[in-house]
Amino acid sequence: MKAIVVGAGMGGTSAALGLRKIGWDVEILERVREVRPVGAAISIWSNGVKCLNYLGVGEQVAKLGGDMASMAYYDAFTGATMTQFSLAPLVEHVGQRPYPVARGDLQRMLMDAVGADSIRLGTEVVDVTQDDDGVAAHLADGTEVHGDLLIGADGAHSKIRQYVLGGPTTRRYSGYVNYNGLVPALPEIGPADQWSQWVGNGMRVSVMPVADERFYFFLDVVLPVGLPSERATLREELTGYFAGWAPPVQALMAAIDVERTNRVEIHDIEPFFTWTKGRVALLGDAGHSTTPDIGQGGCAAFEDAVELSWQLATNTLGVEDALRRYEARRAPRTAELVLRARGRCDVTHGKDPDATAAWYSELRASDGTDIIRGIEKNIVGGPFG
Repeated sequence: MKAIVVGAGMGGTSAALGLRKIGWDVEILERVREVRPVGAAISIWSNGVKCLNYLGVGEQVAKLGGDMASMAYYDAFTGATMTQFSLAPLVEHVGQRPYPVARGDLQRMLMDAVGADSIRLGTEVVDVTQDDDGVAAHLADGTEVHGDLLIGADGAHSKIRQYVLGGPTTRRYSGYVNYNGLVPALPEIGPADQWSQWVGNGMRVSVMPVADERFYFFLDVVLPVGLPSERATLREELTGYFAGWAPPVQALMAAIDVERTNRVEIHDIEPFFTWTKGRVALLGDAGHSTTPDIGQGGCAAFEDAVELSWQLATNTLGVEDALRRYEARRAPRTAELVLRARGRCDVTHGKDPDATAAWYSELRASDGTDIIRGIEKNIVGGPFG
C-alpha cells in the first residue's frame, strides 16, 4: 500500500513515520524547494511527546528539548512575581515531560527520520483525482503520482482542504501579532529552566528554554491586521510597544536579533468536521488551524499522525472506511482545542478588559494548581489518554 503525503512540515513528516510504522510505502510531495518552519520554536506538551515517542523519535526530541522545570507569571511593569510553581506535579500525573523545541531543529530531525529519498521538494500538487482503485496527485509539471490514499498535510493555506470541502475556507484574524525568535538564555532575562511570562495591558512577553542554552521568546501585541512593518524598524517597533516594561523584558529586547525575528499575524479557522473525501484526508493545520494560545497546534498534528496509522492498521473494511473512522476520532477533539485556544486568546489579549483584569487577579492568588489543571485538560483526550 502506498500513501501520498502533501506537505513536508511537522504534520506531514510525522504522518509518514506513522504510516511507515504499519508497513505502508510513503512519498511526501512538498511545494517549496527548502522547508522553512513558520516560527522559531514550538512547545511540545506531554501528549505530543508521547506521540513522538510512539513514532520512534522520542530520544531525538528529548535531546532537542529544553529543561522546563517550572513556570512563572510576572507583572509587566513592576516585574513582581504573580505566581511561580514547579511543573513536576503535571509531569508526575501525565507521565511525560513536555519539551519546548526549536522548530528548525525539530523539522530537520523529522525529515532525517523520514529520509530524503522519500521527500520530493519543489513538487506542487495542482489537482487530485480518485477512483475505486486509488488516488492521483496531479503535479504542476504535468506528471502524476499514484497511491492508495492521499493525506493533505499542507498547512493553514491547504489546497487539499479546498478539494475535500469543495471550496475555500475563511481564516479569522485573532486580533494580535506574535513576534518570535531565539536568544541566548541570559540570567538577566530569566531562569534557564523556567517558562517565564510577563503580562499587562492585554500584551504578553514569554521565554521558554530550548536546547543549547537558548530561550525561545514570543511577544504578543494587539494590533490591526495588515499593519505595515519593516525589518529595518522592527527593533524600534518592539521597544516602543514594550516601553516601561520590567528590566528582564528590556534585557530581552536588547538580546533580540531582528534579522532572525518572525512577525506573524495570528489567525485560526472555524472548526469543521468534514476531513475526508474518499481516499483523501486532512491532517494537521489543514484540518484544524488554531491560534497558539494553548500550545496544542503541533501536538494535535502528532496526535493525528498516530490516530491515522491506528485506524488504517486496525480496520479492514477498506481505506475509505478507515479514513472516516480517523475523521470521527480527530475532528471533535481538535475542534475543542481550537475553540479552547480561541477563548484563552481572548482573555490573554484583552478582548474583554474586565475578563483580562480578573485573570491577572487570579494569577496573583494562584499557587499553580489551577494552571496545571488547565494545561492537563488540554493534554488529555488524545490517542494516549
